[in-house]
Amino acid sequence: MRCPYCGYYETKVIDSRPADEGTSIRRRRECYDCSKRFTTYEKIEGIPLMVVKKDGRRESYSRNKIINGLIKATEKRPVPMDRLMKMVDEIEKELYNYMEKEVTSKWIGEIVMEKLKETDEVAYVRFASVYRQFKDINTFMEELSKLLEKDNT
Repeated sequence: MRCPYCGYYETKVIDSRPADEGTSIRRRRECYDCSKRFTTYEKIEGIPLMVVKKDGRRESYSRNKIINGLIKATEKRPVPMDRLMKMVDEIEKELYNYMEKEVTSKWIGEIVMEKLKETDEVAYVRFASVYRQFKDINTFMEELSKLLEKDNT
């Protein structure tokens, strides 16, 4: 493992422990050259997952796209980063448990919206407004009405 500080190619493992509910291993490493310490994670290589976009294009699944979307939706909201990472883990678990090699971007978006609705309603509305491409204020109000109806039942 290459040191992220000095680039030296030899490091030693100081500590290893399970992480992410046993789905990965967290390792503390120390560089032989500069003696700085850093953390690495080892995960099982999963089945490649393809996302079918609205226009029919296919692209590789990207965890970072979901993380970035959640960060934008929850910006200036009281949602800790740990919660966002847990949401992404839950979304990925659902995607991989689906046992298909291809999933639609629409399905992923619906899962993300459901997780956001459970976590922060303002972030949910923000995400939905971009994801569902609200054309005008009436479409926006319809979504808010649905949200309020579910809260009252």
